[in-house]
Amino acid sequence: MRSDAESAEGVFFDSVASRSRRRGITMKTEELRALQAPVKERYKADPDAALVTLRAEGRLGEDVTCKVDTGKALVAAGLHPASGGDGLSACSGDMLLEALVACAGVTLAAVATATGIVVRSGTVHAEGDLDFRGTLGVDKSVPVGFQRIRLHFDLDTDASEEQLSTLMRLTERYCVVYQTLCRSPEVTVSHRAHAM
Repeated sequence: MRSDAESAEGVFFDSVASRSRRRGITMKTEELRALQAPVKERYKADPDAALVTLRAEGRLGEDVTCKVDTGKALVAAGLHPASGGDGLSACSGDMLLEALVACAGVTLAAVATATGIVVRSGTVHAEGDLDFRGTLGVDKSVPVGFQRIRLHFDLDTDASEEQLSTLMRLTERYCVVYQTLCRSPEVTVSHRAHAM
Protein backbone atom coordinates (compact mmCIF):
# COMPACT_ATOMS: atom_id res chain seq x y z
CA MET A 1 0.00 0.00 0.00
CA ARG A 2 1.29 3.47 -0.85
CA SER A 3 2.15 5.86 1.93
CA ASP A 4 0.43 9.21 2.23
CA ALA A 5 3.67 10.91 1.21
CA GLU A 6 3.87 8.82 -1.96
CA SER A 7 0.24 9.70 -2.74
CA ALA A 8 0.91 13.38 -2.19
CA GLU A 9 4.05 13.12 -4.31
CA GLY A 10 1.91 11.71 -7.11
CA VAL A 11 -0.51 14.61 -6.74
CA PHE A 12 2.45 16.96 -6.86
CA PHE A 13 3.79 15.29 -10.03
CA ASP A 14 0.39 15.92 -11.63
CA SER A 15 0.33 19.54 -10.51
CA VAL A 16 3.87 20.32 -11.71
CA ALA A 17 3.39 18.77 -15.13
CA SER A 18 0.04 20.52 -15.52
CA ARG A 19 1.57 23.92 -14.74
CA SER A 20 4.44 23.37 -17.15
CA ARG A 21 2.01 22.46 -19.95
CA ARG A 22 -0.14 25.56 -19.32
CA ARG A 23 2.93 27.74 -19.72
CA GLY A 24 3.64 26.01 -23.01
CA ILE A 25 7.18 24.96 -22.08
CA THR A 26 8.99 21.71 -21.61
CA MET A 27 10.24 21.51 -18.06
CA LYS A 28 13.80 20.29 -17.61
CA THR A 29 14.69 17.50 -15.18
CA GLU A 30 16.69 19.87 -12.97
CA GLU A 31 13.82 22.37 -12.83
CA LEU A 32 11.39 19.67 -11.75
CA ARG A 33 13.77 18.35 -9.09
CA ALA A 34 14.43 21.86 -7.79
CA LEU A 35 10.70 22.57 -7.66
CA GLN A 36 9.93 19.33 -5.84
CA ALA A 37 12.90 19.19 -3.43
CA PRO A 38 11.50 21.56 -0.79
CA VAL A 39 8.08 19.93 -0.96
CA LYS A 40 9.57 16.45 -0.52
CA GLU A 41 11.66 17.66 2.42
CA ARG A 42 8.58 19.20 4.01
CA TYR A 43 6.66 15.94 3.64
CA LYS A 44 9.55 13.96 5.14
CA ALA A 45 9.68 16.32 8.12
CA ASP A 46 5.90 16.65 8.47
CA PRO A 47 4.02 13.67 6.99
CA ASP A 48 0.67 15.24 7.92
CA ALA A 49 1.39 18.09 5.51
CA ALA A 50 1.26 15.55 2.66
CA LEU A 51 -2.38 14.67 3.33
CA VAL A 52 -4.50 16.45 0.75
CA THR A 53 -8.26 16.17 0.35
CA LEU A 54 -9.47 16.64 -3.22
CA ARG A 55 -13.12 17.53 -3.68
CA ALA A 56 -15.63 17.33 -6.45
CA GLU A 57 -19.12 18.78 -6.40
CA GLY A 58 -22.07 18.47 -8.68
CA ARG A 59 -25.51 20.04 -8.76
CA LEU A 60 -28.52 18.02 -9.80
CA GLY A 61 -29.95 19.41 -13.00
CA GLU A 62 -32.84 18.88 -15.37
CA ASP A 63 -33.49 15.72 -17.38
CA VAL A 64 -31.45 13.37 -15.15
CA THR A 65 -28.20 15.36 -15.25
CA CYS A 66 -25.66 16.39 -12.66
CA LYS A 67 -23.55 19.45 -13.43
CA VAL A 68 -19.96 19.18 -12.24
CA ASP A 69 -17.81 22.27 -11.91
CA THR A 70 -14.35 21.15 -13.01
CA GLY A 71 -12.77 24.49 -12.20
CA LYS A 72 -12.45 25.04 -15.94
CA ALA A 73 -15.93 24.41 -17.23
CA LEU A 74 -19.33 23.23 -16.09
CA VAL A 75 -20.08 19.70 -17.25
CA ALA A 76 -23.59 18.28 -17.35
CA ALA A 77 -23.47 14.53 -16.76
CA GLY A 78 -26.45 12.41 -17.68
CA LEU A 79 -27.56 8.94 -18.58
CA HIS A 80 -25.50 7.03 -21.12
CA PRO A 81 -27.50 6.05 -24.22
CA ALA A 82 -27.13 2.41 -23.16
CA SER A 83 -29.17 3.24 -20.05
CA GLY A 84 -31.80 5.38 -21.75
CA GLY A 85 -29.99 8.69 -22.14
CA ASP A 86 -30.08 10.86 -25.23
CA GLY A 87 -26.30 11.15 -25.56
CA LEU A 88 -26.34 14.94 -25.21
CA SER A 89 -24.88 14.94 -21.70
CA ALA A 90 -21.51 13.64 -20.58
CA CYS A 91 -21.49 10.09 -19.22
CA SER A 92 -19.91 9.76 -15.78
CA GLY A 93 -18.36 6.45 -16.86
CA ASP A 94 -16.63 8.26 -19.72
CA MET A 95 -15.58 10.96 -17.27
CA LEU A 96 -13.97 8.31 -15.05
CA LEU A 97 -11.98 7.01 -18.02
CA GLU A 98 -11.12 10.59 -19.01
CA ALA A 99 -9.85 11.24 -15.48
CA LEU A 100 -7.69 8.12 -15.73
CA VAL A 101 -6.34 9.19 -19.14
CA ALA A 102 -5.63 12.72 -17.93
CA CYS A 103 -3.93 11.63 -14.72
CA ALA A 104 -1.89 8.89 -16.41
CA GLY A 105 -0.80 11.25 -19.18
CA VAL A 106 0.26 14.01 -16.81
CA THR A 107 2.01 11.52 -14.53
CA LEU A 108 3.87 9.92 -17.45
CA ALA A 109 5.02 13.36 -18.62
CA ALA A 110 6.22 14.25 -15.12
CA VAL A 111 8.02 10.93 -14.67
CA ALA A 112 9.65 11.26 -18.10
CA THR A 113 10.81 14.74 -17.16
CA ALA A 114 12.09 13.65 -13.74
CA THR A 115 14.01 10.69 -15.16
CA GLY A 116 15.30 12.42 -18.29
CA ILE A 117 13.47 10.07 -20.67
CA VAL A 118 12.63 11.99 -23.85
CA VAL A 119 9.07 11.49 -25.04
CA ARG A 120 8.40 13.68 -28.07
CA SER A 121 4.65 13.10 -28.10
CA GLY A 122 2.09 10.46 -27.33
CA THR A 123 -1.49 9.51 -26.73
CA VAL A 124 -3.16 7.78 -23.82
CA HIS A 125 -6.19 5.55 -24.33
CA ALA A 126 -8.53 4.00 -21.78
CA GLU A 127 -11.33 1.55 -22.44
CA GLY A 128 -13.70 0.08 -19.93
CA ASP A 129 -16.12 -2.82 -20.23
CA LEU A 130 -19.47 -2.23 -18.58
CA ASP A 131 -22.55 -4.47 -18.59
CA PHE A 132 -25.51 -2.11 -18.28
CA ARG A 133 -27.77 -4.92 -17.06
CA GLY A 134 -26.18 -4.38 -13.65
CA THR A 135 -26.85 -0.66 -13.30
CA LEU A 136 -30.35 -1.03 -14.75
CA GLY A 137 -31.23 -3.85 -12.35
CA VAL A 138 -32.06 -6.19 -15.22
CA ASP A 139 -29.95 -9.03 -13.80
CA LYS A 140 -29.00 -8.92 -10.11
CA SER A 141 -26.06 -11.30 -10.73
CA VAL A 142 -24.37 -8.78 -13.06
CA PRO A 143 -22.05 -6.44 -11.15
CA VAL A 144 -22.65 -2.69 -11.33
CA GLY A 145 -19.64 -0.84 -12.66
CA PHE A 146 -16.68 -1.48 -14.91
CA GLN A 147 -15.63 -5.12 -15.08
CA ARG A 148 -12.36 -4.42 -16.91
CA ILE A 149 -10.40 -1.25 -17.71
CA ARG A 150 -7.53 -1.16 -20.19
CA LEU A 151 -5.00 1.69 -20.27
CA HIS A 152 -2.68 2.00 -23.27
CA PHE A 153 0.08 4.47 -24.20
CA ASP A 154 1.29 5.18 -27.75
CA LEU A 155 4.57 7.06 -27.38
CA ASP A 156 6.92 8.73 -29.86
CA THR A 157 10.26 8.05 -28.18
CA ASP A 158 13.65 6.48 -28.76
CA ALA A 159 13.76 5.20 -25.18
CA SER A 160 15.14 1.71 -24.61
CA GLU A 161 12.91 -1.14 -23.42
CA GLU A 162 14.48 -0.77 -19.97
CA GLN A 163 13.68 2.95 -19.89
CA LEU A 164 10.13 2.30 -21.08
CA SER A 165 9.69 -0.35 -18.40
CA THR A 166 10.84 2.14 -15.76
CA LEU A 167 8.58 4.85 -17.22
CA MET A 168 5.52 2.57 -17.12
CA ARG A 169 6.31 1.24 -13.62
CA LEU A 170 6.71 4.73 -12.16
CA THR A 171 3.68 6.06 -14.04
CA GLU A 172 1.57 3.28 -12.53
CA ARG A 173 3.07 3.91 -9.10
CA TYR A 174 2.46 7.67 -9.03
CA CYS A 175 -0.79 8.01 -11.00
CA VAL A 176 -3.42 8.90 -8.39
CA VAL A 177 -6.45 7.83 -10.41
CA TYR A 178 -4.85 4.56 -11.52
CA GLN A 179 -3.83 3.67 -7.96
CA THR A 180 -7.28 4.62 -6.65
CA LEU A 181 -8.98 2.32 -9.15
CA CYS A 182 -6.57 -0.53 -8.43
CA ARG A 183 -6.66 -0.26 -4.64
CA SER A 184 -10.35 0.47 -3.98
CA PRO A 185 -10.26 3.01 -1.15
CA GLU A 186 -12.80 3.02 1.63
CA VAL A 187 -15.77 5.06 0.44
CA THR A 188 -18.48 6.33 2.76
CA VAL A 189 -21.85 7.78 1.80
CA SER A 190 -23.88 10.21 3.88
CA HIS A 191 -26.95 12.32 3.22
CA ARG A 192 -28.78 15.39 4.37
CA ALA A 193 -32.31 16.35 3.41
CA HIS A 194 -33.74 19.85 3.53
CA ALA A 195 -36.31 21.89 1.65
CA MET A 196 -34.88 24.27 -0.95
